[in-house]
Amino acid sequence: MAQAAFAPEPAPQDTEPSFDVLRWHDEPWTAQLALDLLPETNGPKVEVLSGSVIVTPHAGYDHQDAELGLAYLLKQAARRAKLWLYLETNIVSGQDLYIPDIVILDAPGGGRTTMDIRHAVLLGEIVSPGNRRKDIIDRPREYAAARVPFFLRVDLRNRVPTIALYELTEGEYRPVAAAAAGTRFVMREPFEFSIDPADLLGEEALPEAPADGEG
Repeated sequence: MAQAAFAPEPAPQDTEPSFDVLRWHDEPWTAQLALDLLPETNGPKVEVLSGSVIVTPHAGYDHQDAELGLAYLLKQAARRAKLWLYLETNIVSGQDLYIPDIVILDAPGGGRTTMDIRHAVLLGEIVSPGNRRKDIIDRPREYAAARVPFFLRVDLRNRVPTIALYELTEGEYRPVAAAAAGTRFVMREPFEFSIDPADLLGEEALPEAPADGEG
């Protein structure tokens, strides 16, 4: 009887990055693994912290409104100081991967996918209702440990915006400027900038729709 011809196994084909890898990859994650194996996305943020992948959905409309408005004004001031501002871009710190809401660097990121955190002059977070601990406690602590000189926090609680700037001093962030809506936020470092936080929200909130059966 004739033997069947030997058919070698097909060579493995390169596959597109996919979130399916999250189901089978059970080793600790690193920033580089996430960048290599996970797809780029305009949807949820995909970060890596202490070996784990953290996926968070886009924040609400107030968050987006404040982020875009603040970034537009900050970018102009930053460029005058020969600094570069970006929104929600990849920042690598050792094995961790962060995507801060606001990133101000001492070097341009053009043509790159990531920047090392040592280039970060200021990192900013806009506090989201579902991530208050992360934005108020965890991220400032992590950025301070990486020796980022300045941290900016915007809080939109009750739709009354506040802005606070912190400077790294002896390994911890100390407040140097703060203001709430209706007053003037003024900072001198890492560049001069001022704004009334009320300007971050340009529209009134819509009234809630009545429940079914209510007139």
